[in-house]
Amino acid sequence: MKHFLKIILVLAVAAVFVWTFIFLYRKSQPKSIEYQIENVTTSTLERSTVVTGKIEPRNEIYIKPQISGIISELYKEAGQSVVEGEVIAKVKVIPELGQLNSSESRVRVAEMNLKQYQIDADRTKNLYEQKFESQEAYENALLKVRQAQEELQLAKDQLEIVRDGITKNSASMSSTLIRSTITGLILDVPVKVGNSVIQANTMNDGTTIATVANMNDLIFRGNIDETEVGRVHEGMPVIITLGALQDMEFDAKLEYISPKGVEMNGANQFEIKATVVVPDSVTVRAGYSANAEIVLQRAADVLCVPEGTIEFSGDTAYVYVLKDTVNYDFERRPIKIGMSDGIKMEVK
Repeated sequence: MKHFLKIILVLAVAAVFVWTFIFLYRKSQPKSIEYQIENVTTSTLERSTVVTGKIEPRNEIYIKPQISGIISELYKEAGQSVVEGEVIAKVKVIPELGQLNSSESRVRVAEMNLKQYQIDADRTKNLYEQKFESQEAYENALLKVRQAQEELQLAKDQLEIVRDGITKNSASMSSTLIRSTITGLILDVPVKVGNSVIQANTMNDGTTIATVANMNDLIFRGNIDETEVGRVHEGMPVIITLGALQDMEFDAKLEYISPKGVEMNGANQFEIKATVVVPDSVTVRAGYSANAEIVLQRAADVLCVPEGTIEFSGDTAYVYVLKDTVNYDFERRPIKIGMSDGIKMEVK
């Protein structure tokens, strides 16, 4: 039994030595050289950058009330079109008790004054007809009556404004009717019937009744990194693609580059804006995510080679030119290179 185990051990050791010898022999054999031949081509190279951002209307107008109160009626909702001057909502005025009491008291006083001036005018008229009062005294009495009438009407108008926010004489220009100041599309109506609203003043911006924008004037807004902002300028063409409309591209033109950068995620970013041209047959909604492709550099109809075929040594670039297709004899030649699009490189 022991003799049999020794034989097995010797055979195992011999097998290990044989396998090691074969492995080392194969490793010492020269590897066959394989050549991949690439052709020189003429093409147009472009180097571009992609900026992420959103599609927005150029101007969003916030419609605010000119009087404080409660929303009593809403005539429009988000997504509907409006024209300039069209009524969006109606505000019911909730009067302040102190002002209401003061206005009511002013009306009562004006009524009493008018009644007294009318009595005096009637008395003066009788005396004037009996030749006991002059014409001048009679005319002054009539003047006081007319003045009292005007004062009463003014007091009533003031009471209506405090109580209702409107007078009967100015119903067409009522501040309780909230009207659109532009023609466009309603993007948002953040209030509901019953909500309290306040007018804009020095202490606050006022309550927004609706947001209206002209959707025929859209822009792309995004941020470009400081490493690339120096290569762009106003007027450059831009290609816009939308996440919601992936099969479509829209032409745009760069119109604004912020003069000041803002730090975002540890890098300086500069805001850019581009005018977007949208066909009438396409509906683009405000807030769509978008990518803007800006061509930073372009070389048309230039000699190109694949970038992977170029060898760099110091400041010099080399390529290996095939001299003999049978024996694969190559000649190493220095070249002067131009721009690269990441795949091909220009040979000057």
